[in-house]
Amino acid sequence: MELNVNLGKDSYRILIERGLLKRAAKEIREIYQGKKIAVISDDSVYAFYGESLLEQLKEYWECSAVILPHGEASKSIDVLPGVYAQLLEAGISRSDLIVALGGGVVGDLAGFAAATYLRGIPFVQIPTSLLAQVDSSVGGKVAVDLKEGKNLVGAFYQPKKVLIDPDVLKTLPERYIHDGMGEVIKYGCIKDAELFALLRRAGSFDGLADHLTEVITRCVDIKRQVVEEDQFDTGERMLLNFGHTLAHAVEQRFAYERESHGEAVAIGMYQITRISEELGLTREGTAGEIRKILESYGLPVSCGVHLSELKEAMKRDKKNFKNSLRLILLKEIGESIIYPSDLSFFEDERMV
Repeated sequence: MELNVNLGKDSYRILIERGLLKRAAKEIREIYQGKKIAVISDDSVYAFYGESLLEQLKEYWECSAVILPHGEASKSIDVLPGVYAQLLEAGISRSDLIVALGGGVVGDLAGFAAATYLRGIPFVQIPTSLLAQVDSSVGGKVAVDLKEGKNLVGAFYQPKKVLIDPDVLKTLPERYIHDGMGEVIKYGCIKDAELFALLRRAGSFDGLADHLTEVITRCVDIKRQVVEEDQFDTGERMLLNFGHTLAHAVEQRFAYERESHGEAVAIGMYQITRISEELGLTREGTAGEIRKILESYGLPVSCGVHLSELKEAMKRDKKNFKNSLRLILLKEIGESIIYPSDLSFFEDERMV
C-alpha cells in the first residue's frame, strides 16, 4: 500500500507492506543518492534489526549508527549533544541522510536532530512500534522533552519517506502492542466510526491479525489527510490530540516512568469524554463505549490522582493559548470537535 502526503516541496511517500524492511535500501535509493547515512536507533530495536539494515545500506553508502538506551528518558534535550557529537564524528554533512529506526522516542528524537543538526539534513522514518507506525512517524512533528513537560522543544520537519513494515511488530513486547492500540482507538474515536466498530468486533490485537495492514493504513490515511489540511497544527490537526491534554500531564506527573504514552492517552480519552458527557457536550453512553474497547485491548482508564495534581502540567500544554485551552471532545464516536475552554473544565477534586 502506498500513500502520498501532498505538501508541495515537502511531499513524500508512505509505504505500508509486510516484509518491507528487507528492501529498505532499495526504497531509500529512490530518494537519496548521497554518500553517507547515519542510522539512529535504540539498543532494543537495534538488537533485532540494526545489523541487517546496515548490511543492506552498506552496499550503497558509508554507514554509521547512533544507538540510544531504549525508553522515554532518551527523548530528552540532554541527550541531543551526544547525538550531535556522534554525527560530527561520523562526518555527516548537510548532503547526507539520517535514518530513524525505532519507535516514537527514536523517531521524534532523530527527527529533531535532523531538523537542527547543521540547520537541517534529510531523514527517513522506519517506525518499529505500533504507535509510531500509526501515528508519530507521519506528519513531521519532531520533538524532545524537558523535565517540565513533554514535547516542549520541537519543530515541524517532514521526512523524505516513511517505510512501515507490520512484520516488525512481531518482536514488540505485549505492553507496547497495547500502547499502540491507544492511538489506533483514538483514530476511530475522532474520525472513523467504522474503524471503531472493526476494533470492537475484533476484541483484541490477536483478533486483528487478518486486518492489521488495513488498520495501520486507515490510521495513517486519516493522519495524512489531516496533515495536508493543517500542516502546522493550528486547526483541524488539533483533533489528533484527543486525550493528549490529560495524557501528557499524567506522563509528567509520574516522570514518564509509569504510564506509557498510549496508556496515558487511553486514560485521557476516557476521562475527558466522561466529563464532556456529564456536561451534555457528548452523546450519552460514549464514555462507556470507549471504556469497554480500551479495557478489551488491555489499556487503563484511570490513574488514581486528583485533577488538581495534573493542572500545573496542563498549564504548559501546547494547546494552552492566552489562558485558553483548546480541548478535543467527541460529539459521538467518529465525530470530534475543538472546544475552547480553560482549566476550570477540570474540577480539582475529581479523581481520574
